[in-house]
Amino acid sequence: HWALLSVSLLNCLLSTACSVGLALAVALTVHGRGTHLVRGCNSSALPLDARAAIATNDCPFNTTRIYDTALALWIPSLLLAVTEAVLSGRSCLVALVFQGIGPCAHSYGKEQV
Repeated sequence: HWALLSVSLLNCLLSTACSVGLALAVALTVHGRGTHLVRGCNSSALPLDARAAIATNDCPFNTTRIYDTALALWIPSLLLAVTEAVLSGRSCLVALVFQGIGPCAHSYGKEQV
């Protein structure tokens, strides 16, 4: 039971940190209209909106789809990380109930579990 508690608590914390990081990345990308994604190119030919950017010789990659691709990968990853954090939190609560700790521990006896 202690192993379940420690692993689920660690996974919940890591999943929450991933969720916060991904949410921050999505928010900064949408707020900056993708300009942070092509900042390394240092090309004056790139417009302010990364969605309208064209591939130039100054940039080592094609900048035309980087905004849409980043968001298409980050948003499902964010949803999966949030789901993982919720499920890990529930596993942590179950481990606490098994240890007899928490508000639900008194209603469940060891015979019922």
